[in-house]
Amino acid sequence: MTMRKLFIWIFIILSGTVSAQIRKLTLEEVVQQSKEQSIASKQAVTQKKTNYWQYRSFQADYKPQLSLLGTVPGFTRSYIQVPQPDGTVSFKNVSNNNSMLSLSLSQSIAMTGGTVYVQQQMQRFDDFHRDVTSYNGIPFEIGIKQPLFQFNPLKWDRRISPLKYQEGNQQYIQSLEQVALDATGFYFDLLVSQVNLQIAEKNRSNNDTLFKIAKHKLELGKISQNDLLQLQMGLLTAQKDLASAQQSAAVASLKLKMYMGTRDERELELAIPAEASEFAVDARLALDEAFANRSASVAFRRRLLEAERDVEDARRTNGLNATLNANFGLSNQGNLPRDVYVSPQDREFVELQLTLPILTWGRNKARTEVARANREFTQQSVEQDKLTFEQEIFTQVTLLQMLQKQVKLTQVADGIAAERYQIAKERFILSDLSVTDLGIATQEKDIARRDYILALRDYWQAYYSLRLLTLYDFELNKKIAY
Repeated sequence: MTMRKLFIWIFIILSGTVSAQIRKLTLEEVVQQSKEQSIASKQAVTQKKTNYWQYRSFQADYKPQLSLLGTVPGFTRSYIQVPQPDGTVSFKNVSNNNSMLSLSLSQSIAMTGGTVYVQQQMQRFDDFHRDVTSYNGIPFEIGIKQPLFQFNPLKWDRRISPLKYQEGNQQYIQSLEQVALDATGFYFDLLVSQVNLQIAEKNRSNNDTLFKIAKHKLELGKISQNDLLQLQMGLLTAQKDLASAQQSAAVASLKLKMYMGTRDERELELAIPAEASEFAVDARLALDEAFANRSASVAFRRRLLEAERDVEDARRTNGLNATLNANFGLSNQGNLPRDVYVSPQDREFVELQLTLPILTWGRNKARTEVARANREFTQQSVEQDKLTFEQEIFTQVTLLQMLQKQVKLTQVADGIAAERYQIAKERFILSDLSVTDLGIATQEKDIARRDYILALRDYWQAYYSLRLLTLYDFELNKKIAY
């Protein structure tokens, strides 16, 4: 009894070790792990962060900017040329420090494209030869820099950047759904390989058994030598198919592990997924959700706005350009910093800069016409993309509904073919069926099994493709969000 218990414990330990080397996975688990660990999902997360900080940068451009500018120190020691009253030049030795600090608060004006600012400035000059220190400063200054008749990029950025941000967020959801679709493809690649391996193993085992039975029948004179050779060829083919199936399964398993981002060395055993619970897909709802959720629909609007922006940019740049610079403030100087703030004097500055192209030989008009042609081309491209977009949605809805029926039919055919093969095998053993008819039943069984798995693959890929195209979960009747 003691030895028997020992063998039982050894068997349990060995069984546990063998089972520990196999990792069972479902389609849902593979999709979820791929969304969490795959390189593609991590790249999607990184792209989402980039999109977020780009939008934050855009928002910051429209808020007040506080900056400190300075030159500390500004030391110079050299000989410089000094013009003399008689027109000659005298070279003088100088040694000084000219430092400056400026504190400025500026605000961009989106509607006009200008900038208003308020600033303070302090300048210190040290003449080391004469041992003299003096200060010059601007206690207060307010100014404006306003482009006139020019292209205003701030106005267009304010319209386009929010669309880019929305497009990026929707692209993140699409990227994860693309991960789900790709993971499904790798999952079924391995599943088909494993099913082929199971079929190959079963066929080898069956052919080996049938070959042994046939040899016995040959001795009894119930079959011919030709039938025995045919079964032997079937056994050799089954052995060759088994070796090929083992290699294909190993390669498919490695690809799936790499995509999932796992270094687990255990062998994967995939479950055959059933089709999703039956649900109706309304084509009009799918189209509405696609235009509401997809980044492409946001991109349609963004592309049209960018084309309009480029036309205005070309038109404004090729005409009269002017810039108004104006400021008003107080300034003073003295031997001490506080002297700058005692009875400061007015300080005004107004400047209008003009640029007017007069003779350009048609260059300005050509640039404007190119921008207009590009706008027209973009409008046509967007219309074509919208039609393709709609067609893709309707096609995918129809395909999914058709595949739902096909999965059921191939499942029934798989069961019938398996049952028919079992009957054929038993009849052959009883010498009631020819080798040719048995081979036909075997082929039909294998084909029906593969067709069922391939139908499941097509169905689930169509299922996740529809989710990708609409970003809508028709099973739960809600938008997809992460």
